[in-house]
Amino acid sequence: MKPVRLPASATNPLPRWGLLLLCLLYILSGLIGRDPWKQEDAAGFGIMWTMANGTWQDWLAPHIVGLSMPQEGPLAYWIGALCIKLFGWLLGDVLAARLATIIFFLLGSIAVWYGTYVLGRRPEAQPLRLAFGGQPEPKDYGRTLADGALLIYLGCLGLLVHSHSTSANALHVSMVGVALYSAARYFDKPSNRAALLLGLTLGLLVLTRGWIVPLALWLGLLALDQIRTKAPALRLVGLSLPMALVVGASWALASQNLLDAEQSSIPGWTAWNLEHFALPNWTALKYLASNGIWFCWPAWPFAAWAVYAWRRGALPLHIALPLTFCVMSLIVAIMHTGSDESILLPLLPPLAMLAAFGLPTMKRGAINAVDWFSVMILTTCAAFIWLGWIAKQTGWPAWLARNAFKLAPGFKPEFNLFVVLIAVAASIGWIVLVHWRISRRPSVLWRAVVLSSGGVILCWLLLMTLWLPWGNYMRSYAPVAHEMAEQLPPQSCVGSTITPAQRASFAYFSKVPFQRIDGMQCDYLLLSGSSRIKADSQFRRYGDDWRLVWEGHRASDRNERFRLYRRNR
Repeated sequence: MKPVRLPASATNPLPRWGLLLLCLLYILSGLIGRDPWKQEDAAGFGIMWTMANGTWQDWLAPHIVGLSMPQEGPLAYWIGALCIKLFGWLLGDVLAARLATIIFFLLGSIAVWYGTYVLGRRPEAQPLRLAFGGQPEPKDYGRTLADGALLIYLGCLGLLVHSHSTSANALHVSMVGVALYSAARYFDKPSNRAALLLGLTLGLLVLTRGWIVPLALWLGLLALDQIRTKAPALRLVGLSLPMALVVGASWALASQNLLDAEQSSIPGWTAWNLEHFALPNWTALKYLASNGIWFCWPAWPFAAWAVYAWRRGALPLHIALPLTFCVMSLIVAIMHTGSDESILLPLLPPLAMLAAFGLPTMKRGAINAVDWFSVMILTTCAAFIWLGWIAKQTGWPAWLARNAFKLAPGFKPEFNLFVVLIAVAASIGWIVLVHWRISRRPSVLWRAVVLSSGGVILCWLLLMTLWLPWGNYMRSYAPVAHEMAEQLPPQSCVGSTITPAQRASFAYFSKVPFQRIDGMQCDYLLLSGSSRIKADSQFRRYGDDWRLVWEGHRASDRNERFRLYRRNR
């Protein structure tokens, strides 16, 4: 028996303009008004910027001003570089590259919504018919479930940072959502067109971040098709797989035929894929257990409840399909050789979809418990963010201000009335939302997640408005890059062994013409290290004919040191 019994009043959907506004509020917070930050954000921007300002060979062999970056795939960087080419003159290169990030996020959000909508309209997903009528229509029920899935997707903690970074991760999680939507279309109404769309999506996933995840998803879909139809999966084998191979191999074929062997990134890309694939190991399982709980919150409790509620008999498609994606993503995660949050990203779209189908079966007491937990925890977080900002502006409370300035020595707080008004408006909106939820006690399905998602978006918005100058000061390399550029004569050649993110930041902000360190043909050498390492011992491995001409560091990091050496002539 179906576990769902609902009146039509429980399926009042959210307005489309409200969902779009919520998505834009979510993604624009943190993309405007900041420099590329260290780690994957700056490195991803460096690849895009190099492509946009380079030749066609740079598009086939991703690199950061000479430093080869064969990992992952080129698709996200192609789109970002294209945005720089088209809009860099108007928005600046950094913000233009982030247009790609906005596109990636909206693509994933639309895919999660429509994938849930397709499955939510199916007959087996519908609630039981009421004795005197009044049950919701299939389209209304599917749309309400899709609203809930999108709210849960936006509320996932693991999505926050990665969806706002200029990297392949932002596109990767979205393409998994598109693959889930394509699979829903295929299993809902099998056709050659749906099979080709699924193959195209899996091929684009290969170009986004390697072949391991799309291969696992295809194998899972092949098994699911066999179980459901008891017949050979001819379309998956004869249409989806060839399409995925053609699209996924296009970059490799072009690189191998158009570039020299030394320029091609394909050997490094293949090695990177193989390095992230091994037998299941305890380290990966422990990492998944310890980090997946918060990374996939609040989706996983609702998703687990959905599987439990629909457990009787054969699992219907709206449970079996996203569950297949979850299982295959978990298998990939436990076979991963390192500790990397990005391996958990493919779990978010299917978990959000599963969680949406758990909402109609939840008891009122469980929903109220989730709401009160969200209100208490997220309101406390928002209040602490406000308190920290007040401490930086006024010096009270003294202990909080002291700790904030201790982490960022030399930081000078600035007051921006427009930013403060945005933060105040968001806080008032949160209070209104909480009052509406508590006083009205609406019966709509998405009531169970609206506070969780709204609170997460509020905290992120406050961090990316009130605390953005502090975060920019802590994580940007712009000041130290400008400082180093003053020590270089025009048209200098610089060799370096700094990290990809540092290289990208120094190249962009200081316009340093970096070269490969092979052969040591440059007159300048930029090295990074610790303050505990003596300057005269750092360059010994490169010979003794070097002289230190500059040393600097980010004001927020007392241990990190950048040293510029000049060759003695």
